Amino acid sequence: MADLSLTEILTSRFTLAILVSFVSALVLTPVVLHLAVLANAVDQPNRERSVHTEPTPRWGGLAIYLAVVIGWLVVYPLSHHPADVPMIGPYTVKSVWILGLGGLVVLFGMLDDLYAFSATWQALFLLIVGAVLAHPDLANVRIEGIGIPFGEYINFSETNSVLLTILYVFLISKTMDTMDGLDGLSAGIAVIMASTMLVLALWQQPLIGVLSATVIGACLGFLRYNWHPAKIFMGTGGAQFLGFFLAAISIQGVVKTAAAVAFLVPVLLFGVPLFDALLVVFRRAASRAPITQADKRHLHHTLLGKGLNQRQAVTVIYAITFLLCLTAVIVIKVVT
Repeated sequence: MADLSLTEILTSRFTLAILVSFVSALVLTPVVLHLAVLANAVDQPNRERSVHTEPTPRWGGLAIYLAVVIGWLVVYPLSHHPADVPMIGPYTVKSVWILGLGGLVVLFGMLDDLYAFSATWQALFLLIVGAVLAHPDLANVRIEGIGIPFGEYINFSETNSVLLTILYVFLISKTMDTMDGLDGLSAGIAVIMASTMLVLALWQQPLIGVLSATVIGACLGFLRYNWHPAKIFMGTGGAQFLGFFLAAISIQGVVKTAAAVAFLVPVLLFGVPLFDALLVVFRRAASRAPITQADKRHLHHTLLGKGLNQRQAVTVIYAITFLLCLTAVIVIKVVT
């Protein structure tokens, strides 16, 4: 693909994908909010884990997902020209698999918001989804190798590749879910992460760039209703969908783009939710509390405990995420 100028980028398929998904989320979120109220999919304040004080509808993840799908359906057919891949090719098939599995993640999460499945069932479901994503005869989206800084690139056997991908998808999906504790937090960091993937995909992987752009637009549109004080939450389905989707496209995108630093890229890109998960596990283990117990030991709770309000705490986490993602871009550009 020929290099794109700034003007071409701003008037390209990526901008269109952001705009279509943004408008779709703006229109769909109020509709989903109404459906959530009718279904009684409402988050009641919980003293042990909640920061909000008013009952708030969930299921916002459905609006995000539908906006992503609409953006992809509108823009993807326009994302092909002779220098690109064929209309129906490996990337198309893998994109459909990712979107389809993402829909199942959203649906399961919506049911979880209603029936509160156990942590075991949630984990089992995410592991199954990861297995389907990685299976060579199904989606075949998997981490095939990894680059160690200042070392050689290591190719994995098919079995190890599948197992590592399952673990990777599970960790990112779950940690994005556990991070979703403040108004606008998960949607905002998803925008930053997806923007990073878009920047890295612009010149080499335009079809991955389109997927990234749809996430940016969908989350920005959703933030109109999710910014503090939130009118709707994305719920389990929304947070886990974003984690799953970003993990999947990162496997197809940034992890393959910079093989020499493939180990560092996910650590930097998803650094905040991964650090938050490690922090919580350490704190719970230190107090001998169950690892899966809901509590207020997360990073955002710590910031609130230091005297920050919700918007300030979210802004701080946005800034940390941005710096880590910027570091990832710099590292990749220096190496490649």
